[in-house]
Amino acid sequence: MQKNPKSLASGVLLGVLGAIAFSGKAIIVKLAYRHGVDAVTLLMLRMLFALPFFVAIAWWASRPRNGITPVRLQLHDWLGIVGLGVTGYYLASFLDFAGLKYISASLERLILYLNPTLVLLLGLVLYGRRISHRQLVGMAISYCGVVLVFGHEATLTGSDVALGTLLVFLSAVSYAVYLSYSGELVKRLGSMRLVGLATSVACVLCIAQFVLTRPLEVAWAVAPQVVWLSVLNATACTVVPVLLVMMAIERIGAGLAAQVGMVGPMSTITMGVLLLGEPFTGWVVAGTVLVLAGVFVVSRAGR
Repeated sequence: MQKNPKSLASGVLLGVLGAIAFSGKAIIVKLAYRHGVDAVTLLMLRMLFALPFFVAIAWWASRPRNGITPVRLQLHDWLGIVGLGVTGYYLASFLDFAGLKYISASLERLILYLNPTLVLLLGLVLYGRRISHRQLVGMAISYCGVVLVFGHEATLTGSDVALGTLLVFLSAVSYAVYLSYSGELVKRLGSMRLVGLATSVACVLCIAQFVLTRPLEVAWAVAPQVVWLSVLNATACTVVPVLLVMMAIERIGAGLAAQVGMVGPMSTITMGVLLLGEPFTGWVVAGTVLVLAGVFVVSRAGR
């Protein structure tokens, strides 16, 4: 059935805005690091401010609507929610924040954009799903792009780039695990309800990690700029893009929404140049083009 032109246009616009908002997260984290805050404290502040919104989303998505009562959560549902909260939002976020200490926002976004290729590899390992030759070519193109930018950045900033790249890559792997195992729970609970519950779990874990590893006074000793940046990160770059992307998927479908999301790496690079003073070189452009082209080939072949 043909999509309504207005619905298509609004869906594409929502997808673009969501991708741009998501991409701003790395910029805000890099700005906050300039004020001497550590990853554990910064992540706690982000999740502390985001928690009320995600609890509200989980509550709203759990209400009866149109005479339909959502399924009652069983023990295995809660175990799945906790597991997905750990992999998809807590561990992935912590590793990402830690890695951003050592690499540019541009390289971070390119590594995270390898996610579709990691989901393919996990599908091969976990479920024995075959990978086509075209998908393999797309994966090779994408990874060449990341290696290109990594090599250039390593020559400029030194060996810490390797540590940062590894941490962000493990973050991407953790989120790919979430995507690989979330399918059944999404069908049972609905995407919005699952996101609200899983992210609420992750928020609690991030706050608990801070309480167990840092003196509470540290939270009040951070610079005021860090607090305001964390509020912006929690709202404009975490809660808002989740809702925008969900609304985009409802209007245009997951496939087209994913393609629209390709604007994310470009917006991160642009903001990195304008707000962080990161270098804009031919190496970065070439690597970005390769990553986007490879992911596009993988996505098209997957269809």
